[in-house]
Amino acid sequence: MSRTSYALAALAATALTLTGCTSTADDKTPPADLPAAQTLLVDGAKAMAEVKSAHFVIDVNGKISGLSLKRAEGDLTQAGSAQGTASIEQFGQAIEAQFVIVGSDLWLKAATGGFQKLPLAAAATVYDPSAILDPNRGVAKLLSSVKTATTQAKETVDGKETYKIQVEPDPVALAALIPGVGTGVTGHVWLDATSKQLVKGEFNIPAKGSDPAGTVTVTFTKYNDPVTISAP
Repeated sequence: MSRTSYALAALAATALTLTGCTSTADDKTPPADLPAAQTLLVDGAKAMAEVKSAHFVIDVNGKISGLSLKRAEGDLTQAGSAQGTASIEQFGQAIEAQFVIVGSDLWLKAATGGFQKLPLAAAATVYDPSAILDPNRGVAKLLSSVKTATTQAKETVDGKETYKIQVEPDPVALAALIPGVGTGVTGHVWLDATSKQLVKGEFNIPAKGSDPAGTVTVTFTKYNDPVTISAP
């Protein structure tokens, strides 16, 4: 596989890890009147473990060590199938690609040419796309393993009433979703006030070596909508 092809394979796999829409805040509620963070996270983990499909958007702000992804958007299923578009910065250039993942096969399409079929194993060391909605490794695991948490507010995000929770995620659980991150990550998650599903997550990645601090943001919508993903 050429260097560029491997980079694109890594892109597609990494794109599914994760982290971006903006949110608007209103109707602030005093913390004393808000549900306990641990209760919300337990409910959130249970809700996410039952999700079968979702639409995701990821934005990466800043240069994060080990993560060349800049933006990704698409649909994915609990079984690990996915399709969408992604952008990475590779060798000083922006690379745009469409991706489709079904089973152990990955199809990529750059700006020119058609889809190229590659083994998903070529990017397995970067990320396993089935992790995101996997109840034992993905978002559900992340929510259930948070080290410390505080409910901060009730906010509206993309038209949904949510609870904003400040979290210190478990590094191992977070690394399954954002490859390359180490310790010291802090962030916030916004859980739907009714369903307790994750609406948005924002994680602050500390500086590492010559790379400055950065932010990874991921949003989820269209939970359990019918999704058909097939090979191109």
